[in-house]
Parts: sequence; structure tokens; C-alpha cells
Amino acid sequence: MPDAPATDGWAVDVVLCIDVTGSMSPVLKQVKEGALSFHGRLKAVMARRGMDIGRMRLRVIAFRDFGADRDRAIERTSFLDLPEQTAQFAEFIAGLKATGGGDVPESGLEALALAVRSPWSARNEPNGDRRHIVVLFTDAPAHPLGRHTPRRRAAKSPSDRPPWWSSRRRSGSSASPEDYDVYPRSLDELHDQWGREGQDGAVMDQSAKRLLIFAPEQKPWRDIAETWDKTLFVPSVAGTGLKEIALDEVISTIARNL
Repeated sequence: MPDAPATDGWAVDVVLCIDVTGSMSPVLKQVKEGALSFHGRLKAVMARRGMDIGRMRLRVIAFRDFGADRDRAIERTSFLDLPEQTAQFAEFIAGLKATGGGDVPESGLEALALAVRSPWSARNEPNGDRRHIVVLFTDAPAHPLGRHTPRRRAAKSPSDRPPWWSSRRRSGSSASPEDYDVYPRSLDELHDQWGREGQDGAVMDQSAKRLLIFAPEQKPWRDIAETWDKTLFVPSVAGTGLKEIALDEVISTIARNL
């Protein structure tokens, strides 16, 4: 789908990485209930802060555990323009089920790696003010990269789903290199892709990037919050599905960190 024309105001790309294992029903229920109003609520909060959204794109990466749910460990959309594609966003969210997950750690780092390598808005777009925001929700620690991570994983969307919905390779289709997820081999390599001050190799726009983590104080989330720049950590209670986190708080946190 071609990019929508940019308008005056901020160009905001948001990737929501959502743990959809069995314990995550509370936060998934909130996101489902707030899907249709997400754009309007964020725009209203930003307007109160004197900031106007000219263009907003939203992507969802839902994750479970490659060790237990290999064929459905990752489900995601492409970037969706809001409010124009709100219906597609709501359709995807409505189809997610909080199931699966094996041992306590999940594949949150793989989801974060996919988010970092998203097709973000480019520097040469008309909007001078850009933000590339990753928001991650989980109530569990994460497996180390490489523990269950597939070497290369096909990312074609199944034929019974629209092109903006992707989980695994379509049966019988051919795949080009860009149809595959290539995951970093370690947390250090993922940190390099996020970007370190004074070092090359980042894939993120260093002025536009932001990372918000809603997770328990367990590895690797606290470590990431302490060592990655432009990162905010909001601690939660492990194993409770982030039921203490309200969607309004999430939206306000996004707006405050633009």
C-alpha cells in the first residue's frame, strides 16, 4: 500500500509489541476496547500539550513463545495509517487470543527486534518532526536471543488474511529475502541496532526513537531500561496481565515522551 500523503504536524509511528500469552487477557482486553478510539485519544492528549499529529501510523506485533508456540509465536500488521485504517487495526486486535506460552519467559526480545527494524517514516518525508515509538507490554521475563529464536523465519501472510496481517509463510508461495525475519544473535547486537551514543550500526533514527516498556522488574527489561537511551520503564507485577496498567496511562505516557 502506498504511503499516505504527509500533512503539517508531527509524523508519529507507533509499534505496539503485545505479549498475548495466556496471562495477558487484562491488557489485551483494554487494547481491544480502546482500539477504535486510540488515535483520537492520543491526538487529544498531544493537542493539550500544544503538539499536533499530522500523520500517525500504527503497527502491532503480538508475541508468544517460540519455544512453545513456534507457528504462532509472532503475529503482526504492517504500518496502518490512522484514522483511515482504524477498522483494520480493530480487526487485527479483535482476532488476537491470549493463549499459549510455555515456561515463564516469552519471546519478547524477538518482538522488540522486529519492532526496531520496522519500515519507519524516512528523514526525507515532508514532516520535519518525527517520532518512532516502540511500546512493549509483557508480564514476563524474556528468553535470551538465540535460546528459541529461529535462524530465519518466513513472514508471508496466510492467504485467508489481508496483506497487512502477517504471521507465517503462505503455503506454496515463494519468498524473497525481505520476506524473512533475521533476528539478532544477542542482546548486545539488538542494542547496537537500537543505537549507542557515538557508535555506528544503528537502524533507528537516533533523534526520533523512543522505547516505552511496561513489564515486571525482571531480566532483561530492567537492564534495557538502565542501558538503552531514550527508554522509559514502567514496572508491573509479574504474571498478572498488566491489569494495573490503564490504557489512558499508556496514551499519556506516549504523549509525555514525544
